[in-house]
Amino acid sequence: MRLTPDVYLVGGGSFAFDMSSPFDCHVYAVRSGSDVALIDVGTGLDIDSIVSNMRQDGLDPSAVSQIFVTHYHADHAGGLAAWRDLTGARVVASSGSTPAIASGDAKTIGLEAAQRGGFYPADYVFRACPVDVQVDGGEQLRIGEFTIIPHNSPGHCHGHAVYHLTGSDRSYLFSGDCLFHGGTIILQNIPDCSIPDYAATMEHLSTLQFDALLPGHLSITLRNGKRHVDTAAKAFRSLGLPRQAIQL
Repeated sequence: MRLTPDVYLVGGGSFAFDMSSPFDCHVYAVRSGSDVALIDVGTGLDIDSIVSNMRQDGLDPSAVSQIFVTHYHADHAGGLAAWRDLTGARVVASSGSTPAIASGDAKTIGLEAAQRGGFYPADYVFRACPVDVQVDGGEQLRIGEFTIIPHNSPGHCHGHAVYHLTGSDRSYLFSGDCLFHGGTIILQNIPDCSIPDYAATMEHLSTLQFDALLPGHLSITLRNGKRHVDTAAKAFRSLGLPRQAIQL
């Protein structure tokens, strides 16, 4: 599904458009010239649908040279090893999330808790995946002619990162599970979810300028996306909490 001249939605689960496995996050593809990158990859349970969606949009899956992952939860990163095998793409992740992705430890990535809560099949296994490029936040990376900058954004979980893309027809914030439409968030009863970290993250993100907010689930905003960050930051400043994006 082409969203803008350069950005496509090529996968996603039951919290939106049911384009691939029901357990998948939104999977985005960015194309600049002959370069193609993915932002998150879903669980890996239905790669065939994502590949088919890409081809229908005129994208060559074998051209994927980079994969940017927002965090280590299975709905975003579970397919990394399979996509790396398929394409040879380099995997980019934050230094805070790299150990969990590289080990695939079910407890560390929250998979054990999620399976107890019924969010994934009991037999689902997260395949460990090497991380080729670790980022600490602020690096200027490239997708063809575009610049993509990671920003540390803990709160939803440890090591979460968002990606700020510029140089296209508009600027984008790929926010993973950090921020959603309406300034909503996802807090979970897991050890690495932190309200103080979340509040600090929103203060930082409120300093960024961008047009489109492309979150990991639910509604997508192609213009005036900054208002969603401002809404969440305002709620934290008032000593309250933003609304939950998904009622778990």
